[in-house]
Amino acid sequence: MMYEDEMETGSILGFVLASVALLGSPGPAIAALVAVGRSCGAGHAVRYFLALQVGLALAAGFSVLGLVALLQAFPPLRLVMLVVSIAYLLALAWSIATARPSGGVGAAGNGEGAWRLWGGFVLGIANPKAYLAFASLFGSFVLLDPAQGLGDGGLKWALVVLVMVAVDAAWLLAGRALGRVRMSPRAERALNMGMGAAILAACAAAVV
Repeated sequence: MMYEDEMETGSILGFVLASVALLGSPGPAIAALVAVGRSCGAGHAVRYFLALQVGLALAAGFSVLGLVALLQAFPPLRLVMLVVSIAYLLALAWSIATARPSGGVGAAGNGEGAWRLWGGFVLGIANPKAYLAFASLFGSFVLLDPAQGLGDGGLKWALVVLVMVAVDAAWLLAGRALGRVRMSPRAERALNMGMGAAILAACAAAVV
């Protein structure tokens, strides 16, 4: 019995570490969070963060319930989700790259119109990188006896959501800190273009 408890603890620790590595690595959602943290006021940034987490939590739930396999069986629906997420990310990258320099400390408090809350939700629920990460995590670990029904999937979903909230909050705070850095208009314009390019690169990598 003690051996089984040790195995379960070790599996949970390994699952959490793998979740941090996969979900905390740069991707479209994280690039967007950093940009939102830098470009928007605190209240709007938090609301965007929450909308993104709801979308990601639903995507993780779909993965646990096996609905992703159902989605794979309907290529048109999968294509629609991919097109919607890519279109949003392209608009996001453009709005960041072409944003006017604030001329002061960072860009915090500007550009809130570009970060509509529905966009955070769409990015979370249709993020191709997230689905790849969920499939890898849920298929590679067994935390509870499968005979317990949905217990194993429920535990993995809860752990993944906790990890996502933690790592995404850290990236959002990093964006907020970046927004308080004083820089020249030229440097700020270069940073905006670099962040827009980063979102495009993350989107391309996730799609590929």
